[in-house]
Amino acid sequence: KTQAEGEAGSMHREPDVEFDPGSPGSRPGPKAGAKPLRHPGIPESFFFKGFILFYSFKDFIYLFIDTEREAETQAEGEAGCMIMPWAEGRSSPESFSALSWKADPEAHTPPPLQEPSGPSPPSQAQQKESVQAVRRSLPVFPFREELLAAIADHQVLIIEGETGSGKTTQIPQYLFEEGYTKKGMKIACTQPRRVAAMSVAARVAREMGVKLGNEVGYSIRFEDCTSERTVLRYMTDGMLLREFLSEPDLASYSVVMVDEAHERTLHTDILFGLIKDVARFRPELKVLVASATLDTARFSTFFDDAPVFRIPGRRFPVDIFYTKAPEADYLEACVVSVLQIHVTQPPGDILVFLTGQEEIEAACEMLQDRCRRLGSKIRELLVLPIYANLPSDMQARIFQPTPPGARKVVVATNIAETSLTIEGIIYVLDPGFCKQKSYNPRTGMESLTVTPCSKASANQRAGRAGRVAAGKCFRLYTAWAYQHELEETTVPEIQRTSLGNVVLLLKSLGIHDLMHFDFLDPPPYETLLLALEQLYALGALNHLGELTTSGRKMAELPVDPMLSKMILASEKYSCSEEILTVAAMLSVNNSIFYRPKDKVVHADNARVNFFLPGGDHLVLLNVYTQWAESGYSSQWCYENFVQFRSMRRARDVREQLEGLLERVEVGLSSCQGDYIRVRKAITAGYFYHTARLTRSGYRTVKQQQTVFIHPNSSLFEEQPRWLLYHELVLTTKEFMRQVRGPSFAQESEDVWGGRILARFNLLRLAEKQENINLR
Repeated sequence: KTQAEGEAGSMHREPDVEFDPGSPGSRPGPKAGAKPLRHPGIPESFFFKGFILFYSFKDFIYLFIDTEREAETQAEGEAGCMIMPWAEGRSSPESFSALSWKADPEAHTPPPLQEPSGPSPPSQAQQKESVQAVRRSLPVFPFREELLAAIADHQVLIIEGETGSGKTTQIPQYLFEEGYTKKGMKIACTQPRRVAAMSVAARVAREMGVKLGNEVGYSIRFEDCTSERTVLRYMTDGMLLREFLSEPDLASYSVVMVDEAHERTLHTDILFGLIKDVARFRPELKVLVASATLDTARFSTFFDDAPVFRIPGRRFPVDIFYTKAPEADYLEACVVSVLQIHVTQPPGDILVFLTGQEEIEAACEMLQDRCRRLGSKIRELLVLPIYANLPSDMQARIFQPTPPGARKVVVATNIAETSLTIEGIIYVLDPGFCKQKSYNPRTGMESLTVTPCSKASANQRAGRAGRVAAGKCFRLYTAWAYQHELEETTVPEIQRTSLGNVVLLLKSLGIHDLMHFDFLDPPPYETLLLALEQLYALGALNHLGELTTSGRKMAELPVDPMLSKMILASEKYSCSEEILTVAAMLSVNNSIFYRPKDKVVHADNARVNFFLPGGDHLVLLNVYTQWAESGYSSQWCYENFVQFRSMRRARDVREQLEGLLERVEVGLSSCQGDYIRVRKAITAGYFYHTARLTRSGYRTVKQQQTVFIHPNSSLFEEQPRWLLYHELVLTTKEFMRQVRGPSFAQESEDVWGGRILARFNLLRLAEKQENINLR
């Protein structure tokens, strides 16, 4: 108070954003006789309408901890400036500062944590009865008989039910109990995400009292947890697509359930067209399309006016709050908001939506660090992440009950919007962003960018707060932005992604009329044409657009066409062992190395130690080789700043690919350290991704796009004349990731040079003469 106004320090800045809890006169005033609470170190400008505004974690620490210390000397009621009256939230949109919540007087002083004490663990019979009680409590249960009757009467049924209604876990069990798996038949339930497929299968196996992998199993890319006994198969939509290769009529399935259809993934949209075709000549096949949104009329129309079965949800009111102004740093806003909810709000778990693994790990680290600094001043806060690459055992933790006296905060990607149901969530923090894949056919660049979510996604996120009780959703964006800036729905993935894999798969299934395939939403013509061009250049299609022998083999491998071409070429150069390793490492290349903030120099030096002449592909090969020589040691990974779980996944992928080599008639062989052979095989698959150094920088050969070497590349300082890259990623610039510097004249004439250029010229000539069979 002795400092001049405006020079009070960073801890006492005048807030830029005001908190407006509602219209004047609608809020209850302070209780009669209540003394206005003021902290002796807080200037008058720091208070607004009875609430405290602060902007940094330093302010939070100061206000909370120092208040507690002075409580011993102050009279009761003047002990802490966090003790403030607050108004009940209303269902109409409210405004708030993302870093300033209403404080709950009763939540200020957390009770001491007590050791859990109670009866002995329940018996097996009690556990079984408890599971059945949970099943009976789900919203879908009262409609069991009516639903089964509708399935029996109609071949195709659209099922509309909110997330948490039980449609994903219960409907396949109802069908199993009704006898749809007799005579060796199976039930398939597709999920758009691998995490959902694994977690749902584990839940159903537990409810049925069977071991996961026996009667109930899951199948995701590079991981198959099924057996001959499996009759309920949960799988990603991409895995069911691949089953069409070996069983085009899905003869072993009595029911196919396409779950989370509203997400409109690329594979889901392709499945719609294929299943619709199969259903026409297999009248006994039951097709269920499950969606959590109100857009079921679109699916009904697509499936020849199929009936819609609606399952009422179990929802409680959710108060939605908006910011007064946009947040400059939504990650920091989320972290501080979680802490304020934790110390000021009644019990209830918190769900935070972030865009990806990097943001989630950063937020979890910040929360854990700040909770340690607060120590015993606050209740225990369990910080649990959930994203696709997280190990299964860590993913399962989010479903475990919250211990007494503690609060759980789940930091998730948009997988928690609909694919997963987490009990106990009362508070939701929604920054309003998600990661979305986009593809530019003119540049050939596929990017994963952070973009605003749609209104449909925002509504799904808010609904997570009203599952078990009345909840609150804090949106870190303005009400105006919600009304005017957010799109109504997300653009279907098929209209914003590369189609090379899809075209190769459809061609291998004998579907040649791609322009007239029954798409729910047709892809852009330009994207489809570029996919045909790329497959022709790779030798997967001939000049008539027909699948070649090489193309049939490429379709058998569940990887990108260029990667599959590289694997097939490895036999010619006798280096399939090394190429399998490179292919497996490329599947997880973005998360091989890690850089702890306190050991950045050590981590960078460790990465440099793996560098080899020739580029990043050989670096990945070197990392895996040394890890294998260490006996696949986790300690080795720790010492070399390598992600152990990423390496373990790379090993699993490699084993799966090795098992597929026999199917495509490629023998195992090693180049015995002759890396020129490895480089030739890589070039055979990725010649399409070539860049040349010009006076203005690197430009791609095919599209003449200006690109840059990624700073993490081993060739970042070298700037070779020619570069071959694995992928282009758009962040601050258009970066080439995983590059190598081939000497085309010496090592690659047979896979580059005149033959490939002739392919491009022939392709253009065929386009002009309209000889390419776009059908």
